Amino acid sequence: MQQKKKKWRNSVRKVLSCGIAVITFVSLLSVHVHVPSFDVTSFPHNKLPMHELSYQRLSRERSWIQKFAPPHLSKAPATASKLDGANWNWTMDKLWKPPPNRDYVRCVAPTSSYTSPPESRGYLLVHSNGGLNQMRAGICDMVAVARIINATLVIPELDKRSLWKDSSKFSDVFDEDYFINSLANDVRIVKKLPKELAYAARAVKHFRSWSGVDYYEKEIASMWDEYQVIRAAKSDSRLANNNLPPDIQKLRCRACYQALRFSPQIEAMGKLLVDRMQSYGLYIALHLRYEKDMLAFSGCTHDLSPEEAEELRAIRESIPWWKVKDIDPVEQRGKGYCPLTPREVGMFLSALGFTSNTPIYIAAGEIYGGDSHMSDLQSRYPLLMNKEKLASYEELEPFSKHASQLAAIDYIVSVESDIFIPSYSGNMARAVEGHRRFLGHKKTISPDRKALVRLVNKVDQGTMVEGKKLSDRIIEVHRTRQGSPRKRKGPISGTKGMDRFRSEEAFYVNPLPDCLCQNEPSYSNKSHAVV
Repeated sequence: MQQKKKKWRNSVRKVLSCGIAVITFVSLLSVHVHVPSFDVTSFPHNKLPMHELSYQRLSRERSWIQKFAPPHLSKAPATASKLDGANWNWTMDKLWKPPPNRDYVRCVAPTSSYTSPPESRGYLLVHSNGGLNQMRAGICDMVAVARIINATLVIPELDKRSLWKDSSKFSDVFDEDYFINSLANDVRIVKKLPKELAYAARAVKHFRSWSGVDYYEKEIASMWDEYQVIRAAKSDSRLANNNLPPDIQKLRCRACYQALRFSPQIEAMGKLLVDRMQSYGLYIALHLRYEKDMLAFSGCTHDLSPEEAEELRAIRESIPWWKVKDIDPVEQRGKGYCPLTPREVGMFLSALGFTSNTPIYIAAGEIYGGDSHMSDLQSRYPLLMNKEKLASYEELEPFSKHASQLAAIDYIVSVESDIFIPSYSGNMARAVEGHRRFLGHKKTISPDRKALVRLVNKVDQGTMVEGKKLSDRIIEVHRTRQGSPRKRKGPISGTKGMDRFRSEEAFYVNPLPDCLCQNEPSYSNKSHAVV
Protein backbone atom coordinates (compact mmCIF):
# COMPACT_ATOMS: atom_id res chain seq x y z
CA MET A 1 0.00 0.00 0.00
CA GLN A 2 2.82 2.37 0.91
CA GLN A 3 4.53 1.70 -2.43
CA LYS A 4 1.31 2.47 -4.37
CA LYS A 5 0.94 5.86 -2.59
CA LYS A 6 4.56 6.67 -3.38
CA LYS A 7 4.08 5.82 -7.05
CA TRP A 8 0.91 7.93 -7.18
CA ARG A 9 2.70 10.95 -5.64
CA ASN A 10 5.55 10.60 -8.16
CA SER A 11 3.09 10.50 -11.06
CA VAL A 12 1.31 13.63 -9.81
CA ARG A 13 4.68 15.43 -9.48
CA LYS A 14 5.61 14.57 -13.06
CA VAL A 15 2.26 15.80 -14.41
CA LEU A 16 2.56 19.08 -12.47
CA SER A 17 6.16 19.57 -13.61
CA CYS A 18 5.16 19.06 -17.25
CA GLY A 19 2.26 21.49 -16.86
CA ILE A 20 4.49 24.18 -15.37
CA ALA A 21 7.06 23.68 -18.14
CA VAL A 22 4.40 24.05 -20.85
CA ILE A 23 2.98 27.21 -19.24
CA THR A 24 6.47 28.71 -18.93
CA PHE A 25 7.31 27.92 -22.58
CA VAL A 26 4.06 29.46 -23.87
CA SER A 27 4.69 32.61 -21.79
CA LEU A 28 8.21 33.00 -23.13
CA LEU A 29 6.99 32.44 -26.69
CA SER A 30 4.30 35.12 -26.36
CA VAL A 31 6.91 37.63 -25.15
CA HIS A 32 9.68 36.97 -27.69
CA VAL A 33 7.85 36.07 -30.90
CA HIS A 34 6.01 38.84 -32.64
CA VAL A 35 4.05 38.04 -35.78
CA PRO A 36 3.72 41.23 -37.82
CA SER A 37 0.32 42.37 -38.97
CA PHE A 38 -0.34 42.26 -42.71
CA ASP A 39 -3.79 43.79 -42.49
CA VAL A 40 -4.22 45.92 -45.62
CA THR A 41 -7.95 46.57 -45.27
CA SER A 42 -7.27 49.87 -43.52
CA PHE A 43 -5.61 51.37 -46.63
CA PRO A 44 -7.90 53.17 -49.11
CA HIS A 45 -6.58 51.31 -52.18
CA ASN A 46 -8.62 53.35 -54.60
CA LYS A 47 -6.93 56.55 -53.45
CA LEU A 48 -3.26 55.60 -53.22
CA PRO A 49 -1.00 55.39 -56.29
CA MET A 50 0.38 51.92 -56.94
CA HIS A 51 3.97 52.79 -56.04
CA GLU A 52 2.83 54.06 -52.60
CA LEU A 53 0.83 50.87 -51.99
CA SER A 54 3.87 48.85 -52.99
CA TYR A 55 6.07 50.89 -50.66
CA GLN A 56 3.75 50.37 -47.68
CA ARG A 57 3.27 46.65 -48.35
CA LEU A 58 6.94 45.94 -48.87
CA SER A 59 7.92 48.06 -45.86
CA ARG A 60 6.03 45.61 -43.66
CA GLU A 61 7.61 42.64 -45.44
CA ARG A 62 11.09 44.13 -45.00
CA SER A 63 10.38 44.73 -41.30
CA TRP A 64 9.60 41.03 -40.93
CA ILE A 65 12.74 39.98 -42.81
CA GLN A 66 14.95 42.30 -40.73
CA LYS A 67 13.64 40.69 -37.52
CA PHE A 68 13.88 37.07 -38.57
CA ALA A 69 16.70 36.95 -41.13
CA PRO A 70 19.63 34.66 -40.31
CA PRO A 71 22.40 36.42 -38.29
CA HIS A 72 24.90 36.44 -41.18
CA LEU A 73 22.41 38.39 -43.35
CA SER A 74 21.04 40.78 -40.75
CA LYS A 75 24.26 42.34 -39.51
CA ALA A 76 24.26 46.05 -40.31
CA PRO A 77 27.41 47.93 -41.34
CA ALA A 78 29.16 49.97 -38.66
CA THR A 79 27.62 53.26 -39.74
CA ALA A 80 24.09 51.92 -39.23
CA SER A 81 24.70 49.75 -36.18
CA LYS A 82 25.67 52.78 -34.09
CA LEU A 83 22.19 54.25 -34.45
CA ASP A 84 19.57 53.49 -31.84
CA GLY A 85 16.46 51.55 -32.90
CA ALA A 86 14.16 54.53 -33.50
CA ASN A 87 16.75 56.47 -35.49
CA TRP A 88 17.69 53.37 -37.48
CA ASN A 89 14.05 52.76 -38.53
CA TRP A 90 13.65 56.43 -39.46
CA THR A 91 16.84 56.30 -41.54
CA MET A 92 15.71 53.13 -43.34
CA ASP A 93 12.28 54.59 -44.13
CA LYS A 94 13.89 57.74 -45.51
CA LEU A 95 16.39 55.71 -47.52
CA TRP A 96 13.71 53.64 -49.27
CA LYS A 97 10.92 56.20 -49.58
CA PRO A 98 10.29 57.55 -53.13
CA PRO A 99 10.97 61.25 -53.76
CA PRO A 100 8.01 63.64 -53.51
CA ASN A 101 5.97 63.47 -56.71
CA ARG A 102 4.72 67.09 -56.38
CA ASP A 103 1.36 66.07 -57.90
CA TYR A 104 2.74 65.37 -61.36
CA VAL A 105 0.52 63.08 -63.41
CA ARG A 106 0.76 61.52 -66.85
CA CYS A 107 -0.79 63.68 -69.58
CA VAL A 108 -0.37 61.99 -72.95
CA ALA A 109 -3.86 62.22 -74.45
CA PRO A 110 -3.98 64.10 -77.78
CA THR A 111 -5.05 67.74 -77.90
CA SER A 112 -8.48 68.72 -79.23
CA SER A 113 -6.98 69.58 -82.64
CA TYR A 114 -5.50 66.09 -83.13
CA THR A 115 -7.06 64.09 -85.99
CA SER A 116 -7.05 60.49 -87.17
CA PRO A 117 -4.08 59.61 -89.40
CA PRO A 118 -4.47 61.21 -92.84
CA GLU A 119 -4.32 59.17 -96.03
CA SER A 120 -0.98 57.42 -96.32
CA ARG A 121 1.40 58.61 -99.03
CA GLY A 122 3.67 55.57 -98.88
CA TYR A 123 5.45 53.04 -96.71
CA LEU A 124 8.22 53.63 -94.20
CA LEU A 125 10.67 50.76 -93.66
CA VAL A 126 12.89 51.00 -90.58
CA HIS A 127 16.13 49.27 -89.66
CA SER A 128 16.43 49.63 -85.88
CA ASN A 129 20.04 49.74 -84.77
CA GLY A 130 21.79 49.10 -81.47
CA GLY A 131 20.85 47.17 -78.35
CA LEU A 132 17.37 46.75 -76.93
CA ASN A 133 16.90 50.20 -75.42
CA GLN A 134 18.50 52.05 -78.32
CA MET A 135 16.10 50.21 -80.63
CA ARG A 136 13.09 50.95 -78.38
CA ALA A 137 13.73 54.69 -78.48
CA GLY A 138 14.34 54.58 -82.23
CA ILE A 139 11.12 52.66 -82.91
CA CYS A 140 9.07 55.17 -80.91
CA ASP A 141 10.70 58.05 -82.80
CA MET A 142 9.87 56.36 -86.11
CA VAL A 143 6.21 56.17 -85.06
CA ALA A 144 6.30 59.97 -84.71
CA VAL A 145 8.18 60.37 -88.02
CA ALA A 146 5.59 58.22 -89.80
CA ARG A 147 2.89 60.54 -88.46
CA ILE A 148 4.78 63.64 -89.60
CA ILE A 149 5.35 62.41 -93.18
CA ASN A 150 1.96 60.67 -93.58
CA ALA A 151 3.51 57.23 -93.95
CA THR A 152 2.32 53.71 -93.25
CA LEU A 153 4.87 52.24 -90.88
CA VAL A 154 5.99 48.69 -91.59
CA ILE A 155 6.85 46.80 -88.38
CA PRO A 156 10.54 47.68 -87.86
CA GLU A 157 13.35 45.22 -88.40
CA LEU A 158 15.50 44.63 -85.33
CA ASP A 159 19.29 44.83 -85.40
CA LYS A 160 20.85 41.44 -86.15
CA ARG A 161 24.33 42.69 -87.07
CA SER A 162 25.40 44.30 -83.81
CA LEU A 163 27.92 42.96 -81.32
CA TRP A 164 25.24 40.75 -79.72
CA LYS A 165 24.22 39.00 -83.00
CA ASP A 166 20.66 38.49 -81.81
CA SER A 167 18.32 36.83 -84.33
CA SER A 168 15.11 38.00 -82.57
CA LYS A 169 12.28 39.36 -84.68
CA PHE A 170 10.05 42.24 -83.57
CA SER A 171 7.33 39.80 -82.46
CA ASP A 172 9.85 37.84 -80.36
CA VAL A 173 10.59 40.88 -78.23
CA PHE A 174 7.45 43.03 -78.44
CA ASP A 175 3.71 42.43 -78.51
CA GLU A 176 3.22 43.12 -82.22
CA ASP A 177 -0.58 43.09 -82.39
CA TYR A 178 -0.91 45.25 -79.30
CA PHE A 179 1.54 47.76 -80.77
CA ILE A 180 -0.43 48.00 -84.03
CA ASN A 181 -3.86 48.27 -82.37
CA SER A 182 -2.77 50.73 -79.67
CA LEU A 183 -1.55 53.25 -82.25
CA ALA A 184 -4.40 52.79 -84.74
CA ASN A 185 -5.67 56.33 -84.12
CA ASP A 186 -2.20 57.78 -84.65
CA VAL A 187 -0.41 55.90 -87.42
CA ARG A 188 -1.28 53.10 -89.80
CA ILE A 189 1.03 50.14 -89.09
CA VAL A 190 1.32 46.92 -91.08
CA LYS A 191 3.34 43.77 -90.47
CA LYS A 192 4.77 43.50 -93.98
CA LEU A 193 5.21 45.53 -97.11
CA PRO A 194 2.47 44.70 -99.68
CA LYS A 195 3.57 42.06 -102.20
CA GLU A 196 3.10 44.40 -105.15
CA LEU A 197 5.70 46.73 -103.66
CA ALA A 198 8.26 44.06 -102.76
CA TYR A 199 10.45 44.95 -105.75
CA ALA A 200 9.47 48.59 -106.13
CA ALA A 201 12.22 51.22 -106.18
CA ARG A 202 12.83 52.58 -102.70
CA ALA A 203 14.74 55.51 -101.28
CA VAL A 204 17.32 54.47 -98.67
CA LYS A 205 17.98 57.40 -96.42
CA HIS A 206 20.06 58.14 -93.33
CA PHE A 207 17.73 60.58 -91.61
CA ARG A 208 19.61 63.51 -90.11
CA SER A 209 20.19 63.21 -86.36
CA TRP A 210 18.03 65.26 -83.96
CA SER A 211 15.89 66.73 -86.73
CA GLY A 212 12.73 68.75 -86.31
CA VAL A 213 9.39 68.71 -88.10
CA ASP A 214 10.53 71.05 -90.90
CA TYR A 215 13.25 68.63 -92.01
CA TYR A 216 10.81 65.72 -92.25
CA GLU A 217 7.97 67.69 -93.85
CA LYS A 218 10.17 69.34 -96.48
CA GLU A 219 13.14 67.09 -97.21
CA ILE A 220 11.80 63.60 -96.45
CA ALA A 221 8.11 63.96 -97.33
CA SER A 222 9.06 65.44 -100.73
CA MET A 223 10.51 62.03 -101.64
CA TRP A 224 6.96 60.66 -101.96
CA ASP A 225 6.81 62.37 -105.35
CA GLU A 226 9.28 59.76 -106.67
CA TYR A 227 9.04 56.79 -104.31
CA GLN A 228 6.34 54.70 -102.69
CA VAL A 229 8.78 53.22 -100.18
CA ILE A 230 11.33 55.03 -98.00
CA ARG A 231 13.79 53.03 -95.92
CA ALA A 232 15.34 54.55 -92.79
CA ALA A 233 18.84 53.05 -92.61
CA LYS A 234 19.10 53.89 -88.88
CA SER A 235 16.55 54.79 -86.23
CA ASP A 236 18.53 56.11 -83.26
CA SER A 237 18.46 59.82 -82.34
CA ARG A 238 16.73 60.84 -85.58
CA LEU A 239 14.22 63.15 -83.91
CA ALA A 240 14.88 66.29 -81.87
CA ASN A 241 14.46 66.14 -78.11
CA ASN A 242 12.82 69.56 -77.86
CA ASN A 243 10.84 72.17 -79.80
CA LEU A 244 8.44 69.70 -81.41
CA PRO A 245 4.62 70.11 -81.51
CA PRO A 246 2.94 68.95 -78.27
CA ASP A 247 0.99 66.22 -80.04
CA ILE A 248 4.17 64.73 -81.52
CA GLN A 249 5.81 64.65 -78.09
CA LYS A 250 2.74 63.03 -76.53
CA LEU A 251 2.66 60.48 -79.33
CA ARG A 252 6.26 59.52 -78.55
CA CYS A 253 5.24 58.86 -74.94
CA ARG A 254 2.17 56.85 -75.90
CA ALA A 255 4.32 54.76 -78.22
CA CYS A 256 7.12 54.20 -75.69
CA TYR A 257 5.28 53.76 -72.41
CA GLN A 258 1.95 52.31 -73.54
CA ALA A 259 2.02 50.75 -77.01
CA LEU A 260 5.50 49.20 -77.14
CA ARG A 261 5.11 46.58 -74.45
CA PHE A 262 7.08 43.37 -74.42
CA SER A 263 5.84 40.05 -75.77
CA PRO A 264 3.53 38.04 -73.46
CA GLN A 265 6.22 35.46 -72.67
CA ILE A 266 8.77 38.14 -71.72
CA GLU A 267 6.19 40.07 -69.64
CA ALA A 268 5.28 36.87 -67.79
CA MET A 269 8.92 36.00 -67.06
CA GLY A 270 9.71 39.54 -65.94
CA LYS A 271 6.73 39.66 -63.57
CA LEU A 272 7.65 36.26 -62.16
CA LEU A 273 11.13 37.53 -61.26
CA VAL A 274 9.64 40.71 -59.78
CA ASP A 275 7.43 38.57 -57.52
CA ARG A 276 10.41 36.49 -56.45
CA MET A 277 12.49 39.58 -55.66
CA GLN A 278 9.60 41.11 -53.71
CA SER A 279 9.43 37.97 -51.56
CA TYR A 280 12.71 39.23 -50.01
CA GLY A 281 11.16 42.65 -49.29
CA LEU A 282 12.08 46.03 -50.75
CA TYR A 283 14.81 45.57 -53.35
CA ILE A 284 17.34 47.52 -55.39
CA ALA A 285 17.79 46.89 -59.10
CA LEU A 286 21.45 47.54 -59.86
CA HIS A 287 22.34 47.99 -63.52
CA LEU A 288 25.93 46.85 -63.21
CA ARG A 289 27.36 47.78 -66.58
CA TYR A 290 30.65 46.00 -65.90
CA GLU A 291 30.51 43.93 -69.06
CA LYS A 292 33.11 43.15 -71.70
CA ASP A 293 31.60 45.28 -74.49
CA MET A 294 31.20 48.35 -72.25
CA LEU A 295 34.72 48.16 -70.84
CA ALA A 296 36.21 47.61 -74.29
CA PHE A 297 34.28 50.52 -75.80
CA SER A 298 35.04 52.96 -72.97
CA GLY A 299 38.68 51.92 -72.53
CA CYS A 300 38.24 51.52 -68.77
CA THR A 301 40.73 49.16 -67.13
CA HIS A 302 40.82 50.19 -63.45
CA ASP A 303 41.40 47.17 -61.16
CA LEU A 304 41.97 44.88 -64.18
CA SER A 305 45.02 42.73 -64.82
CA PRO A 306 47.38 43.59 -67.73
CA GLU A 307 46.04 40.54 -69.61
CA GLU A 308 42.43 41.70 -69.20
CA ALA A 309 43.31 45.24 -70.30
CA GLU A 310 45.02 43.88 -73.42
CA GLU A 311 42.02 41.70 -74.26
CA LEU A 312 39.71 44.73 -74.10
CA ARG A 313 42.07 46.83 -76.23
CA ALA A 314 42.11 44.11 -78.90
CA ILE A 315 38.29 44.01 -78.96
CA ARG A 316 38.14 47.79 -79.40
CA GLU A 317 40.65 47.65 -82.25
CA SER A 318 38.66 44.92 -84.02
CA ILE A 319 35.34 46.78 -84.20
CA PRO A 320 35.46 49.29 -87.09
CA TRP A 321 32.45 51.42 -86.09
CA TRP A 322 34.02 52.23 -82.71
CA LYS A 323 35.90 55.28 -83.88
CA VAL A 324 38.02 56.09 -80.80
CA LYS A 325 40.84 53.58 -80.38
CA ASP A 326 43.50 55.22 -78.20
CA ILE A 327 42.05 55.89 -74.75
CA ASP A 328 43.82 56.89 -71.53
CA PRO A 329 42.03 54.77 -68.89
CA VAL A 330 43.21 56.91 -65.95
CA GLU A 331 41.98 60.13 -67.57
CA GLN A 332 38.75 58.42 -68.63
CA ARG A 333 38.01 57.29 -65.08
CA GLY A 334 38.96 60.63 -63.55
CA LYS A 335 36.41 62.41 -65.74
CA GLY A 336 33.66 60.03 -64.63
CA TYR A 337 33.40 58.36 -68.04
CA CYS A 338 33.86 54.80 -66.74
CA PRO A 339 31.24 52.49 -65.28
CA LEU A 340 31.71 52.00 -61.56
CA THR A 341 33.50 48.79 -60.65
CA PRO A 342 31.62 46.27 -58.46
CA ARG A 343 33.89 47.25 -55.55
CA GLU A 344 33.11 50.95 -56.04
CA VAL A 345 29.39 50.14 -56.15
CA GLY A 346 29.69 48.25 -52.87
CA MET A 347 31.43 51.19 -51.18
CA PHE A 348 28.75 53.53 -52.59
CA LEU A 349 25.82 51.47 -51.29
CA SER A 350 27.42 51.05 -47.86
CA ALA A 351 28.07 54.79 -47.59
CA LEU A 352 24.44 55.57 -48.46
CA GLY A 353 23.38 53.38 -45.53
CA PHE A 354 22.06 50.22 -47.18
CA THR A 355 22.53 47.32 -44.77
CA SER A 356 24.09 44.01 -45.70
CA ASN A 357 20.71 42.23 -45.82
CA THR A 358 19.51 44.45 -48.68
CA PRO A 359 18.18 42.36 -51.59
CA ILE A 360 19.86 43.48 -54.82
CA TYR A 361 18.94 42.38 -58.34
CA ILE A 362 21.87 42.57 -60.78
CA ALA A 363 20.43 43.72 -64.10
CA ALA A 364 23.26 42.87 -66.46
CA GLY A 365 24.76 40.33 -68.76
CA GLU A 366 27.91 38.42 -67.91
CA ILE A 367 30.08 40.45 -65.50
CA TYR A 368 33.62 40.76 -66.85
CA GLY A 369 36.01 38.65 -64.81
CA GLY A 370 33.13 36.93 -62.98
CA ASP A 371 33.65 36.12 -59.30
CA SER A 372 37.15 37.61 -59.24
CA HIS A 373 35.68 41.11 -59.66
CA MET A 374 32.44 40.50 -57.75
CA SER A 375 33.93 39.22 -54.48
CA ASP A 376 33.97 42.57 -52.64
CA LEU A 377 30.37 43.45 -53.57
CA GLN A 378 29.23 39.89 -52.77
CA SER A 379 30.86 39.99 -49.33
CA ARG A 380 29.12 43.27 -48.51
CA TYR A 381 25.74 42.20 -49.89
CA PRO A 382 25.16 38.43 -49.79
CA LEU A 383 21.62 38.77 -51.20
CA LEU A 384 22.83 39.46 -54.74
CA MET A 385 20.33 38.04 -57.21
CA ASN A 386 20.09 37.82 -60.99
CA LYS A 387 18.01 35.99 -63.57
CA GLU A 388 20.02 32.81 -63.21
CA LYS A 389 19.60 32.68 -59.41
CA LEU A 390 15.90 33.50 -59.39
CA ALA A 391 14.79 31.26 -62.25
CA SER A 392 15.50 27.68 -63.23
CA TYR A 393 17.39 26.68 -66.34
CA GLU A 394 14.13 25.45 -67.88
CA GLU A 395 12.38 28.78 -67.22
CA LEU A 396 15.17 30.82 -68.84
CA GLU A 397 16.00 28.45 -71.68
CA PRO A 398 13.56 30.01 -74.24
CA PHE A 399 15.35 33.37 -73.88
CA SER A 400 18.91 32.21 -73.28
CA LYS A 401 20.35 32.76 -76.76
CA HIS A 402 18.74 36.15 -77.32
CA ALA A 403 20.44 39.17 -75.73
CA SER A 404 17.51 41.50 -76.45
CA GLN A 405 15.02 39.21 -74.76
CA LEU A 406 17.21 38.77 -71.69
CA ALA A 407 17.71 42.55 -71.55
CA ALA A 408 13.93 43.01 -71.71
CA ILE A 409 13.52 40.80 -68.63
CA ASP A 410 16.11 42.90 -66.78
CA TYR A 411 14.28 46.03 -67.92
CA ILE A 412 10.99 44.87 -66.36
CA VAL A 413 12.61 43.95 -63.02
CA SER A 414 14.44 47.30 -63.01
CA VAL A 415 11.37 49.42 -63.76
CA GLU A 416 9.40 47.65 -61.03
CA SER A 417 12.14 47.86 -58.37
CA ASP A 418 11.84 50.02 -55.26
CA ILE A 419 15.14 51.73 -56.07
CA PHE A 420 17.03 51.70 -59.35
CA ILE A 421 20.77 52.42 -59.38
CA PRO A 422 22.81 52.39 -62.61
CA SER A 423 26.59 52.10 -62.45
CA TYR A 424 26.83 53.88 -65.82
CA SER A 425 24.52 56.22 -67.74
CA GLY A 426 24.13 54.05 -70.83
CA ASN A 427 21.05 53.37 -72.96
CA MET A 428 19.35 51.05 -70.48
CA ALA A 429 20.03 53.30 -67.50
CA ARG A 430 18.53 56.29 -69.31
CA ALA A 431 15.53 54.33 -70.59
CA VAL A 432 14.68 52.87 -67.16
CA GLU A 433 15.10 56.25 -65.47
CA GLY A 434 12.71 57.88 -67.92
CA HIS A 435 10.13 55.12 -67.57
CA ARG A 436 10.27 55.35 -63.78
CA ARG A 437 9.77 59.13 -63.99
CA PHE A 438 6.74 58.55 -66.21
CA LEU A 439 5.29 56.06 -63.69
CA GLY A 440 5.35 58.59 -60.85
CA HIS A 441 9.01 59.45 -60.23
CA LYS A 442 9.97 56.15 -58.63
CA LYS A 443 13.27 56.45 -56.79
CA THR A 444 16.34 56.34 -59.04
CA ILE A 445 19.73 57.14 -57.53
CA SER A 446 22.18 58.31 -60.19
CA PRO A 447 25.79 58.01 -58.98
CA ASP A 448 28.06 61.01 -59.49
CA ARG A 449 30.89 58.89 -60.88
CA LYS A 450 33.42 61.72 -61.05
CA ALA A 451 32.93 62.61 -57.37
CA LEU A 452 32.89 58.96 -56.32
CA VAL A 453 36.19 58.22 -58.08
CA ARG A 454 37.89 61.06 -56.18
CA LEU A 455 36.59 59.73 -52.85
CA VAL A 456 37.46 56.10 -53.62
CA ASN A 457 40.97 57.19 -54.60
CA LYS A 458 41.35 58.88 -51.21
CA VAL A 459 40.37 55.65 -49.47
CA ASP A 460 42.83 53.68 -51.61
CA GLN A 461 45.59 56.21 -50.88
CA GLY A 462 44.92 56.02 -47.13
CA THR A 463 43.91 59.68 -46.73
CA MET A 464 40.31 58.72 -45.89
CA VAL A 465 38.70 55.63 -44.40
CA GLU A 466 35.27 54.10 -44.85
CA GLY A 467 33.09 55.49 -42.11
CA LYS A 468 30.93 58.44 -41.14
CA LYS A 469 32.99 61.10 -42.91
CA LEU A 470 32.94 59.27 -46.24
CA SER A 471 29.26 58.43 -45.79
CA ASP A 472 28.34 62.07 -45.08
CA ARG A 473 30.20 63.26 -48.18
CA ILE A 474 28.56 60.71 -50.48
CA ILE A 475 25.06 61.30 -49.06
CA GLU A 476 25.45 65.06 -49.53
CA VAL A 477 26.65 64.70 -53.13
CA HIS A 478 23.64 62.53 -53.99
CA ARG A 479 20.94 64.44 -52.14
CA THR A 480 19.60 65.88 -55.41
CA ARG A 481 20.23 62.83 -57.60
CA GLN A 482 17.28 60.63 -56.60
CA GLY A 483 14.74 61.03 -59.38
CA SER A 484 12.73 64.00 -58.11
CA PRO A 485 10.52 65.84 -60.66
CA ARG A 486 12.36 68.41 -62.78
CA LYS A 487 12.22 69.66 -66.35
CA ARG A 488 14.38 68.04 -68.99
CA LYS A 489 17.80 69.64 -69.24
CA GLY A 490 18.58 71.67 -72.34
CA PRO A 491 21.91 71.99 -74.18
CA ILE A 492 25.11 72.91 -72.39
CA SER A 493 25.83 76.61 -72.68
CA GLY A 494 28.32 77.48 -75.41
CA THR A 495 27.88 74.29 -77.46
CA LYS A 496 27.07 74.57 -81.17
CA GLY A 497 25.91 72.42 -84.06
CA MET A 498 25.49 68.71 -83.42
CA ASP A 499 27.37 69.02 -80.13
CA ARG A 500 24.54 71.25 -78.91
CA PHE A 501 21.93 68.53 -79.58
CA ARG A 502 24.24 65.83 -78.21
CA SER A 503 24.61 67.70 -74.92
CA GLU A 504 20.86 67.84 -74.31
CA GLU A 505 19.15 65.43 -71.97
CA ALA A 506 17.44 62.85 -74.16
CA PHE A 507 13.65 62.95 -74.46
CA TYR A 508 13.12 59.43 -73.08
CA VAL A 509 15.35 60.09 -70.05
CA ASN A 510 12.90 62.68 -68.75
CA PRO A 511 9.49 63.17 -70.42
CA LEU A 512 8.73 66.26 -68.32
CA PRO A 513 7.18 68.70 -69.23
CA ASP A 514 5.76 67.17 -72.44
CA CYS A 515 4.09 64.08 -70.94
CA LEU A 516 3.92 64.90 -67.22
CA CYS A 517 1.77 67.76 -65.94
CA GLN A 518 1.26 69.16 -62.47
CA ASN A 519 -2.22 68.36 -61.21
CA GLU A 520 -3.82 71.60 -60.04
CA PRO A 521 -7.36 72.22 -58.71
CA SER A 522 -8.22 74.46 -61.67
CA TYR A 523 -7.17 71.78 -64.13
CA SER A 524 -9.58 71.95 -67.09
CA ASN A 525 -7.49 72.06 -70.26
CA LYS A 526 -8.48 69.06 -72.37
CA SER A 527 -5.02 68.96 -73.90
CA HIS A 528 -3.76 67.88 -70.47
CA ALA A 529 -6.19 65.01 -70.10
CA VAL A 530 -4.69 62.34 -67.88
CA VAL A 531 -4.20 58.91 -69.41
